[in-house]
Amino acid sequence: MKEGDNLLQARTRWDIAALDEAGNQEAELLSRTLGVPLLIAKLLVQRGYGEPQKAKTFLHGGLECLHDPFMLKGMREAVERIELARAAGERVRIYGDYDADGVSSTTLMTCLFQRLELQFDHYIPHRSLEGYGLNNKAIDLAAEAGVTLLVTVDTGISAVTQIDYARERGIDVIVTDHHEPPAVLPKAAALINPKLPDCPYPFKGLAGVGVAFKLAQALLGEPPIEWTDIVALGTIADLMPLADENRVLVRYGIERLRQSDKPGFRALAEVAGIDLHTITATNVAFGMAPRINAAGRLEHADRAVALLTAIDEEKASSAAISLDMLNRERQRVVEAIVKEAEAIWEAKCAEAAAAGKLAPAVVVLAGEGWNVGVVGIVASKFVEKLYKPVLILGIDPETGMSKGSARSIDGFDLHAALTACEELLDHYGGHQAAAGMSLQREKLPALEERLSELARQWLQPEDWIPKTTVDLTCTIEEASLAVLEQLSLLEPFGAGNTAPKLMLSGTTIADYRTMGKEKNHLKLTLSAQGLLLDGVGFGLGMAAERISNGAGIELVGELSLNEWNGRKKAQFMIQDLRIKDVQLIDQRDVSPLTAFKQLLADQSLISGGALVVVPDQVWRDALLAAAQKAAGGLPPSLVISTYDELEERLELAGNSLVLCGRPKSADRLIALLQQWTNLERVYACYNRSHQLEEGRGAGVGRRQSEAGAFPDRAAFGQLYQTMRRVCPLEGSGYTERLTAMMGWPGATISFMLRVFAELELVSAAENGLRLPAAPKKRDLSESETYRRARRTAEVEQILFADTAQLAQWIIEQKNAAPMQSSTYDIKQGVAIS
Repeated sequence: MKEGDNLLQARTRWDIAALDEAGNQEAELLSRTLGVPLLIAKLLVQRGYGEPQKAKTFLHGGLECLHDPFMLKGMREAVERIELARAAGERVRIYGDYDADGVSSTTLMTCLFQRLELQFDHYIPHRSLEGYGLNNKAIDLAAEAGVTLLVTVDTGISAVTQIDYARERGIDVIVTDHHEPPAVLPKAAALINPKLPDCPYPFKGLAGVGVAFKLAQALLGEPPIEWTDIVALGTIADLMPLADENRVLVRYGIERLRQSDKPGFRALAEVAGIDLHTITATNVAFGMAPRINAAGRLEHADRAVALLTAIDEEKASSAAISLDMLNRERQRVVEAIVKEAEAIWEAKCAEAAAAGKLAPAVVVLAGEGWNVGVVGIVASKFVEKLYKPVLILGIDPETGMSKGSARSIDGFDLHAALTACEELLDHYGGHQAAAGMSLQREKLPALEERLSELARQWLQPEDWIPKTTVDLTCTIEEASLAVLEQLSLLEPFGAGNTAPKLMLSGTTIADYRTMGKEKNHLKLTLSAQGLLLDGVGFGLGMAAERISNGAGIELVGELSLNEWNGRKKAQFMIQDLRIKDVQLIDQRDVSPLTAFKQLLADQSLISGGALVVVPDQVWRDALLAAAQKAAGGLPPSLVISTYDELEERLELAGNSLVLCGRPKSADRLIALLQQWTNLERVYACYNRSHQLEEGRGAGVGRRQSEAGAFPDRAAFGQLYQTMRRVCPLEGSGYTERLTAMMGWPGATISFMLRVFAELELVSAAENGLRLPAAPKKRDLSESETYRRARRTAEVEQILFADTAQLAQWIIEQKNAAPMQSSTYDIKQGVAIS
């Protein structure tokens, strides 16, 4: 088997991080210093926390790790301006954004201004009617309401002309934002953004709500820990790195959520089916955030702010139910667009195939009336399915304007690609992985063609295969409940601090089955070093057709806790898997005919093709008759061959070998294994009885053959002593006489006499059997006949060994082929130069 070949292919490329010698030494020192398992120490080193003090801060750091908010450029000006508004009783307006970070930022700023007893309200633009950021109409509304100070949250850093307009209307603007600043900055009363080029703030990864928190910390003179739950929601939802200050804020926020006194958060958790006492960052990301985002995607984000700021239990519950219904509607809208988009894509592929062209390398799909608030979600689903860069756009049927979102794959810079096509676009923005754009519908085909050309130029063949980054390899022994509990020290998990992705190696499949109503999930029992570990793979049910008990397997996934009836144990959540070695499917406990009929229903076998090897023509006729009766004939992908026909039949074989009936010899089987380059599975459908009849084999096929047992040295000595007493034996019937005396098979006696003759310990002729007068002392191994027969007997025994031993022997014979200086002759089962 060539290096890199996988008999059960992984769905992704595994990029396995590995520590060098210095890294391993660093991890060992860290493990001893901090008293953590070596696996945890290795992960800390991998993530840049190899120094004991850094690792200790990462694991246990608290409020002392928060930075001085006044290190943020513009913070003093912002505090002074807000204090001035407070003293003068000015009307202040919070200007937010419609995503979860914007909603969280607006909520936190609302809590702050309530505590400061400011006169204020908030405003969030409508996603589809107004779009992102400050706009002049909203500024006019603020001026008409008597607002003299706007405080933006999660927006504003690019609003140069809008802030100029606000100043003309007599409104000062304080910008709090975290997005990349443009070359030209707005002339605001204060700009707070850690990413400003001359801002000395040591951490640049704050979310919009994180910047709002720092403003609150500056105004209150201490960090408002009671609002860290709001910070956690926005930070996790906006995929900000959970490192440095974010790690502290989110960890405190998760703890606040676990004992939340906020009616809005409790109601949100209830409709999301989340137990607040055990909530994790993952629950926030996949349970809470989508419902908050649903308001801005389909209607207005004010509904989400109303929930998070609610002080009445009943109103909070009503608002949460409303958002949950919106989220369900969002899911239905997404599903409908996905179906329409899939039909368009299939039609494009068919059209390209008919014209003899390749399908587009970049997927550009657009439809009238598609909700632009969810097209980004649709694009992500298509990337997951096709692993190509994807643009999904909604078309305004009246204006023909197409507005949409794009998602990319590793190696394809969306922003750079759109820049190369900017003459086709009315507007665009974003970064490598995600972008937004608008253009006229008639330019969509040209955009797809140009982007596809760029993708084919920029991407290498391996770039079109999804990549999974693996943190470390581990064994079943390391995948324990104790290690899992230690892994919790690395939480919260999210962007910048993902849940450790492990590769489990050195394991075999002890048992497997499918789960779920549609059998689309996989459950494995993994075995190694005398230990067992459960593995669960959602959506991996189809792999069950390609695996077998006893197969060696490698898996990538995450360690998780399985708690049932008060019992806790570790389990491995499988995300990808592969099998490199030939697999044995052991059917030796039933009759060959029964096993063959079962295989006729195995679609994996039929689709991959198989060579069914039988002892002789009688067996072939019996299998053909069984196939005719069970399936209306032998499937074309199955080829039946006797051992004498193997040379001309092997080229017709697929990827499976079915041994129906006991192999003539292990040597013949070795010859077959070593010449079959694409062999993936071996089905052992033979038993000791060597009979075709149906019925249970009573397990005899799993026991070593008793027929023709190879004589040991004591048997040779016993026979020789008998001959010394009775020889010479006159006449030609001495073999039969010795057979009767010893009570052993005649073939065994004949074999032993040939060995003795080679060693010159007997003289056998037609007229009788004699012993030499003074025989020389000889060892049995000096006989070529003895050596060959012993080797054959030892190998023959493996054919009836237990499943694990036979499987390992098959793998060894298969993998040894490239190392042999000679090859095997299939027909004779002997080595040839």
